[in-house]
Amino acid sequence: MPIDEGWLILTEDQRTELIQQEPSAVPWIRPYMGGEEFLNGIRRYCLWLVGISPATLQSLTAVSTRVEGNRTYRLTSRRQQTIALAKTPYLFGEIRQPDTAYLFVPKVSSESREYLPIGFCDPNIIASGTALVVASARQFHFGVLSSLMHCAWMRTVCGRLESRYQYSAGIVYNNFPWPQAPTPTQKARVEELAQAVLDARALYPDSTLAQLYDPLLMPAELVKTHQRLDRAVERCYRPEPFASDRERVEFLFALYEKLTAPLLPAMPRPRRPRKTAW
Repeated sequence: MPIDEGWLILTEDQRTELIQQEPSAVPWIRPYMGGEEFLNGIRRYCLWLVGISPATLQSLTAVSTRVEGNRTYRLTSRRQQTIALAKTPYLFGEIRQPDTAYLFVPKVSSESREYLPIGFCDPNIIASGTALVVASARQFHFGVLSSLMHCAWMRTVCGRLESRYQYSAGIVYNNFPWPQAPTPTQKARVEELAQAVLDARALYPDSTLAQLYDPLLMPAELVKTHQRLDRAVERCYRPEPFASDRERVEFLFALYEKLTAPLLPAMPRPRRPRKTAW
């Protein structure tokens, strides 16, 4: 979360203008991506000044002007937490950026999509507060989270923003019952088909994820690959296929109950009333 009133965030035109004014600022400008940018291919940037030395920052006049603007904004806030952040106006207010490749999950996604579009990002891309990140994720994690098993769970338990799905870490991700004992062969098949989904997307470099996952526009190759991935993920849970999302959700809730039962406190046994001798 930048908490900056726009001083640390740049549009593509602002980035171009800043670089023209100050070519030395290039190493300190990073792509900045939230859910809308991720899904619709919109380009935004930010000043990412983590680790910058005072001498370097002072030498970047145009950057320093933006940092000073952010300091003034934070000092005039009514929130004490924001005022305290004025001591480091060159940094985002809250930083949880992974330093390795991560899985990007938009917080808000259209209810018309059958699948939740997610994807891998380079750590150079700064994720905004409108996204969730899964650090150190691998193809297996991507495959399970991209499957109908997880999407059915998400549609059942997630919140809503208007009618759109609102993904959350606490409710959706942290409570999702992952496959408990997939065999190496099963995991390898999920990983293989997860990569196949990414490859199918790459066949259409001129299309955004919003277009690729539009139910009217979704390419046949991507549909078929997702269906194969769905079946591979389901086999990690049980041999028999699931007939519907309802059946998937019922199975997942039963698994959730089984997994959480040992965590529930034991109910005290009722004490028997003492018999009175006459």
